[in-house]
Amino acid sequence: MTRRVALRAGLALGAAGGLAGIADLAASGAGARSPGEPLRIGYLPITDAAPLLVAHEQGHFARAGVATQRPVLFRSWESLAQAFLAGEVEVVHLLMPFAVQLRYALSAPIKILAWNHTNGSALTVSNGVRDLRELAGRQVAVPFWWSIHNVVVQQMLRAAGLTPVVRQAPAADQGTVQLLVLSPADMVPALQVGTIGGYIVADPFNAVAEAKNVGRIQRFVGDVWRDHACCVVVAREDLLDQSPDRARALTDGLVAAQRWVDGHRPDAAKLLSGQRYLPQPLPAITRALSYPAGHGAPHHPDWQGQRIGFEPYPYASYTTSLVNAMRETVVDGDKSFVDGLRAGEVHRDLVDDRFVRASLGGLPAGLTRTEEVQPQ
Repeated sequence: MTRRVALRAGLALGAAGGLAGIADLAASGAGARSPGEPLRIGYLPITDAAPLLVAHEQGHFARAGVATQRPVLFRSWESLAQAFLAGEVEVVHLLMPFAVQLRYALSAPIKILAWNHTNGSALTVSNGVRDLRELAGRQVAVPFWWSIHNVVVQQMLRAAGLTPVVRQAPAADQGTVQLLVLSPADMVPALQVGTIGGYIVADPFNAVAEAKNVGRIQRFVGDVWRDHACCVVVAREDLLDQSPDRARALTDGLVAAQRWVDGHRPDAAKLLSGQRYLPQPLPAITRALSYPAGHGAPHHPDWQGQRIGFEPYPYASYTTSLVNAMRETVVDGDKSFVDGLRAGEVHRDLVDDRFVRASLGGLPAGLTRTEEVQPQ
């Protein structure tokens, strides 16, 4: 079996919980490229990727001093991670729980450099569903087992008196909801034909369902976990060790792009659309970046959970709370690696915030905040 095929087979097993042999594959991925070669960026076609895409398209990375190739689009989190571990791309935006899995289940030599965005996801349900309890006996799709989406939807279901299950037929009389993984592109068609009762995912797939009138946003994830980090910017450790100047340039360019997107949301939607980076129609992308206040009947209107945010600083309190929440999350596979983690120590090991703190004007280490999580 070739190294590429072996890596893909191993990561597929890892996603399902069978980790045999994959730790060595993850650790033996290609090293950092020559400092003279442009960095390669991988992304999924979701609005979460906007800062990395804008930073390249508008030259923020170049002005900061790091050359980048045109970002490469991947269709699933598995394929993006495969390319990352194989050294085909050096920088990616990745689901933060997935980054935890790569680091601690697969021993991948990776570091989180910054948060790529906050909020930006929602639970979308079929038009006939008006209350979460009506999902009893139905299937709900998540984009990946180790995602903030799977973590939060299970918190929401439990708060509504329902029980999330996997590999088990759901039963309305028992109040069970079956969770399954679907790629984001498959979620809207599955909802439209009634295969699933809902899905939780990043935008613009929630906006697309509403635009096509096949579903409605039940609740934004940012209305459950205030200003949570969904995707983070991840790089291999060897890039940071061998080229710290390029790592700093990456965070400089990222911060500049985040600030521009935050203040120019309709323009950002135009930049990303038209098959340039995102395949969804411009109205859906625009809506995803600019939901009006009150959309989705928020439980906490002052949180502005419908609004994707661009806060790059990675708070340790979030990492700790996330790891603790992952322990309570049902997945289809082995989750023993989470049980062995000391939640308070993960942030210091997984996150390298020195570059983004410098990019933000020399912030001191150890900034704190209080996590607010209200699934009911």
